[in-house]
Amino acid sequence: MTYNGSRAAAGRLSVAVLGTGLIGIDLVAKTIRSGLLDLGLVVGRDEAAPGLRRTAAQGVPVSAGGVQALVDAEHPFDLVFDATSAAAHAEHVDKLLPLGTTLIDLTPSRSGRMIIPTVNPADIHAHRDLSMVSCGGQASVPVLHAIAQAHRIDYIEVVTTCATRSIGRGTRMNLDEYVETTQEAIRSFTGVRNVKVMLNISPARPPATFRVAMSLLGPDLTTESVSSLVAGAADEVRSYAGGFTVNACTVNDGKAFISVEVTSSGDRIPRYAGNLDIINSAAILVAESYAAERLPMAGVGKS
Repeated sequence: MTYNGSRAAAGRLSVAVLGTGLIGIDLVAKTIRSGLLDLGLVVGRDEAAPGLRRTAAQGVPVSAGGVQALVDAEHPFDLVFDATSAAAHAEHVDKLLPLGTTLIDLTPSRSGRMIIPTVNPADIHAHRDLSMVSCGGQASVPVLHAIAQAHRIDYIEVVTTCATRSIGRGTRMNLDEYVETTQEAIRSFTGVRNVKVMLNISPARPPATFRVAMSLLGPDLTTESVSSLVAGAADEVRSYAGGFTVNACTVNDGKAFISVEVTSSGDRIPRYAGNLDIINSAAILVAESYAAERLPMAGVGKS
């Protein structure tokens, strides 16, 4: 991997954000706060895009040159957050991986290794195309994985509800991919094949807070065990997404029902847009974990 010497010496990895929609702009705010990540460029494709203009006004370097702006940069970026579309991600992988860049994919492309930070953190360091799955995947998989590790599960149904104002153009273009990718992640991390995922986009006013309802069928599910497992998983998620709350957890005759709600920490998105906050918070955690391991390899901190 190629490091920018000045950034490595400062103890941070060089980072770019590709995409200036709702997800991309919130990533900018979260990356700026990080002590391990140095935001060097935010890239869009339209100079007039509001997100690009607002970012430039903060004094952050921007470009409307698309992925080619990253290819043409003086130094390859260590990390790139891809907050564009599932269809575009393959091109970004083809152009950036040969430069030594690692991509953190916030699109539901299923291109790279799926990462749920509390479930498979070791995979962060073994792959260079890292998929953050989806907001619904980040909210549901930690809970479902915990239960499936302790119980036989025959069926899982997940229903996510997002406010229409928290869904940007790129996400709307990827709704089918969202459902398919979330289902595949649940199957992969739980071992349960019979999985159904549904997405509701709510036009309610005031906007509905992001929530995820999970129903499970299993012969040995008990209230005591499921409640304990859900609480443990929720505590782990709250370590990086503080607005993660369990609203319901019941078990009756082999059927468990768990409902969680996620509120945003604020930044550049409203509190009801927990769908954006949880996937972005997970992506920042992944990036910082990656940086914490790579920086010593670059000689940072060595005398």
